[in-house]
Amino acid sequence: MLKTMSSGSKQPIFRFLDEVGRISSFTGRFFAEGFRPRYEWAELLRQCYVIGYRTLPLVGITAFIMGLVLTVQSRPTLEEFGAESYLPSMVALSVIREIGPVITALICAGKVGSSIGAELGSMRVTEQIDAMEVSGTNPFKFLVVTRVMACTLMLPVLVVVADFISLYASYVGVNIKDVVSLELYYNNVFNSLVYGDVLPAFVKTYFFGFAIGIVGCFKGYHSDKGTEGVGIAANSAVVVSSLLVFIIDLVAVQIADILGLT
Repeated sequence: MLKTMSSGSKQPIFRFLDEVGRISSFTGRFFAEGFRPRYEWAELLRQCYVIGYRTLPLVGITAFIMGLVLTVQSRPTLEEFGAESYLPSMVALSVIREIGPVITALICAGKVGSSIGAELGSMRVTEQIDAMEVSGTNPFKFLVVTRVMACTLMLPVLVVVADFISLYASYVGVNIKDVVSLELYYNNVFNSLVYGDVLPAFVKTYFFGFAIGIVGCFKGYHSDKGTEGVGIAANSAVVVSSLLVFIIDLVAVQIADILGLT
């Protein structure tokens, strides 16, 4: 009985290590095949359109609400100390350094990660991937490499757009009670920013996009048979990629602190 309990307690650890090993192998295969001809440029551009342009409305709406709410909620606290003039600087630092990249990455993990997992999972279930292998096409390069590269390239673009939308929403929030010109507001914003605020936040978005793409493709590409497996692949793609976003963000903050960029 004790032997059964000990083996049962080890099963989650073994499953976790097995999953980490499989994802690592999947990532290694991506680097082995992703930079070797033949390149699927047409599919890459199509995935950039699907992942970037079609996700933009959701990201834009969320960014506007985020900037507006952050400004409105922060104003009463700053008023208690007579520091309303620091409101643009505080919102800019919060949005650009942390909130903008993380929230945008989580939105993409929910929308893009689940979409990739469900799409590739349904292709695996309906044996379309097997048919591509039989016909001599490299399904990994066509399906996986293009999607991971598109996620890696498009997420930084979405983050930059989301940051500007959030800052404009903050400008709207400031003008609810005050009258501040757009030029004065953006002068306050950019005067408060330094090189170390922008660069680490921008660099880590590439890792966010790569993690979302590789996890979504891995879950879908290795989906179990049956329609239930498609749902599990989509759900686990969102959960794992969201968790990786937080882990990467934590590591990026620690590295930036060690390098003196914070």
